[in-house]
Amino acid sequence: MILLVGLTVLTLNMFLPALPRMAEGFGVSEGTMGLAVSAYMVAAGVLQLMLGPVSDLLGRRPVILAAMAVYALASLGAVLASDFELFLACRLVQALVLAGSIVGLATLRDMYDTRDAAGKMGTIAAAMAIAPMIGPAIGGVLDTLIGWRAIFALYAGLGVVAVALVWADWGETRLRVRRSPREQVAAYRALLGSGLFWAYALCTGVSVGTFYIFLTGAPFVAQAEFGLSSTWVGVGLGSITGGYMIGSAVTARLSPRLGLAPMILAGRSLALAGLCAGAAVFAAGYSHPLVLFAATICVGLGNGLTLANTNAGLISVRPDLAGSAAGLSGALQLFGGAVLTGLTLPVMAAGATPLRLLALMIAASCVALVLAVLAVRGAARQAQAD
Repeated sequence: MILLVGLTVLTLNMFLPALPRMAEGFGVSEGTMGLAVSAYMVAAGVLQLMLGPVSDLLGRRPVILAAMAVYALASLGAVLASDFELFLACRLVQALVLAGSIVGLATLRDMYDTRDAAGKMGTIAAAMAIAPMIGPAIGGVLDTLIGWRAIFALYAGLGVVAVALVWADWGETRLRVRRSPREQVAAYRALLGSGLFWAYALCTGVSVGTFYIFLTGAPFVAQAEFGLSSTWVGVGLGSITGGYMIGSAVTARLSPRLGLAPMILAGRSLALAGLCAGAAVFAAGYSHPLVLFAATICVGLGNGLTLANTNAGLISVRPDLAGSAAGLSGALQLFGGAVLTGLTLPVMAAGATPLRLLALMIAASCVALVLAVLAVRGAARQAQAD
């Protein structure tokens, strides 16, 4: 599962340093080449809505096997593509790699109760957080030494390894519930009508959205306010991921013992407190990049404490529809991230200051905390009813 979730991240970010040379090779503009990122994310959002319900209906094993096999073939097709249109088609099919994270979440819930599933998710998150750190570096080296096609050849090779591992070791875990198509649709409607599911899912989405706000706005602030080079901007952007690794490792140890509610509330409170402390320092007249990145490390820590637990909660509302819940939540995160990125850009264009960026992140964190409280209360009511 760590390999599969890590491959999901690497498929998005490893080839990014090669985009300019890819545009030259295909004879297209960099804006057109950017479709390999933007169109891919749209395809990923749509596929997440499909992969989860299909895994609930047909089982986890056949979906993950088929998805990874097609992913490997699509990656090979991208290596061999002679024109941009064929490359883009293969690139969109690569979005099937998301089955690793969607089906993986559902499989964990099939195998473990809610608390233990949260702990396992924390372990996976802590391990796979290395992927966004090393992916672009590996891609840059491969592009420089061999060429951009080597990156997609590596994707194909990793896809083959994933298929072999899944074939050998991934047994079927789906809860077998006999339903007619009409009953399946009714069950899905019940999931969509659950306030507890939406509280967990929206808390997850807004928490991740705070991270998107940071990634979008921090480079503008770092250059306009502090005059940092691209190298130091990259180091600063990695700080939030470092915090996320630590928070996820804490989740892996504590969630099975403490349960979801304390971890979710602690995570959202820590993120908000760190951002407010950073804003107070800037408001007092002291401006330094370390203050900004220290505040955002708290966001990473908070997300590490939050996300595994909210994910475990949302797929436990209806364990028989864990795949559907994971897919819907994943799509919400992608679409929500796109919305928050779109809102951040004009605010930064009007004035890229640390306080503006932190104010946006504080607003999102306040919303996430409110949603966390609603989720915790809803879970307590459900437990009493059960």
